[in-house]
Amino acid sequence: AALALSLLAACRHSSGGPGEEPAGSTQETDISQEEGTAAALGSLKSFTAGTLDGKTFTQEDIQARDVTIVNFWALTCPPCIAEMPDLAAFARALPDNVQVITVCLDGFGNEELVREAISRELARGGQVYYVYNRVNNIADVTAGLAALLPEANVSYAHGQMKESELERIMYDFIDGEVDVLVSTTIIETGLDISNVNTIIINNAQNFGLSELHQLRGRVGRSSRKAFCYLFVPPGNPLTPVARRRLQAIESFSELGSGIHIAMQDLDIRGAGNLLGAEQSGFIADLGYETYQRILREAVLELKTQEFADVLSDPTDTPGKDAADEFVADCTVESDLELLLPPEYVPQESERISLYKELDGIERELDLQQFRLRLEDRFGKIPRVTAELLRIPRLRRLAQSLGIERVMLKQGRMYLYFVDETNRAYYQSPMFGRCLGYLQANPRRAQLRQKGEKRSMLISDVPTVEEAVAILQQILAMQAL
Repeated sequence: AALALSLLAACRHSSGGPGEEPAGSTQETDISQEEGTAAALGSLKSFTAGTLDGKTFTQEDIQARDVTIVNFWALTCPPCIAEMPDLAAFARALPDNVQVITVCLDGFGNEELVREAISRELARGGQVYYVYNRVNNIADVTAGLAALLPEANVSYAHGQMKESELERIMYDFIDGEVDVLVSTTIIETGLDISNVNTIIINNAQNFGLSELHQLRGRVGRSSRKAFCYLFVPPGNPLTPVARRRLQAIESFSELGSGIHIAMQDLDIRGAGNLLGAEQSGFIADLGYETYQRILREAVLELKTQEFADVLSDPTDTPGKDAADEFVADCTVESDLELLLPPEYVPQESERISLYKELDGIERELDLQQFRLRLEDRFGKIPRVTAELLRIPRLRRLAQSLGIERVMLKQGRMYLYFVDETNRAYYQSPMFGRCLGYLQANPRRAQLRQKGEKRSMLISDVPTVEEAVAILQQILAMQAL
């Protein structure tokens, strides 16, 4: 009953409409059977010998079930598989109740192969899935299979059937009264019937990789040998995308191969267009951290400018501050000598690693711990390094004031605010504190504007330490 109810729940979320193609479907054109089938599908390779834990095993050992190279484990992969450092090559002895699944690919219309596959399964008391993802003529296909195999009880199921009728058919199939179930992809998930160990997938070139992987997992859920047959039209050529999908489902069939299939699917279809180019996948070129920063800045710009009125919170008070409300990041430029000297950290690779770690520090506690580790490993910190260690604190203080860029040059500090179009910032307490400092220090500070950019110039700032002290003083002031 639980299995039937699971299938009924899947039906409610399945379109199953007439003439409807699954995700990743393609249109094909005509070529010969030999060219379309042989070139696209290839042949399955059998294992002859291998090594595990320093011991060499032959084909005879494998047949004796001492060890098996896993082609496909039809049980759910345990969570520990995700923690393994290498999933590319995984060999282990199979549990006694798990058999590998043999994948066969052939041209559609091979009635002899269909009859042989189904008859073999029925002869050993098993049952068969026949996947046909067309609701409009699934009854005709069922009648054709019944005529081809008069000794078999053939029935069909799809998502547009009445729940009571679908439930009756599934109960009959579970009880063994139906030998061959012709169905759409509603059997893709949620079914675990151990007596079904052969699945035939019609028009396999129209299915996505994830669908083929899930459908293949419906069989092989007992100690019996399981078979998965993928059929493609013999008179139509396979597009490059369809060819790659079929090659992937044939190649990646070992234990833990789900991650490889997912990566292959990502490579085939692309990573999306979040960065602007359709199916770009530019994240690999930009790097994950840069991608995150660009996305965060874009969201922040929309939030504080174009949709400022829509996203405003009426519960906010005038004195409420948010460090990252207006500025996602702050950059610091300087002509001061700020570095890890070679005589202090001799190895170049170590210096690069320390620079990278320091650049990622955001909390004061992490900065103090970094300083202690530096002193413990390399000794007393030189003056130029001590100034360098103040940069994360300077950047954090500037960001909390809505400053997106700080420049220390020729004994002066230039503070660059956000665009003038960001009206909310210039009405915030953060900018009010900057105006308060400007009013209290008219000889030392001055406000400048160039186009839509505003900045503040503060003179007599010879060190990073002095710059940090000034920003701390601004934060402590009352906003105008």
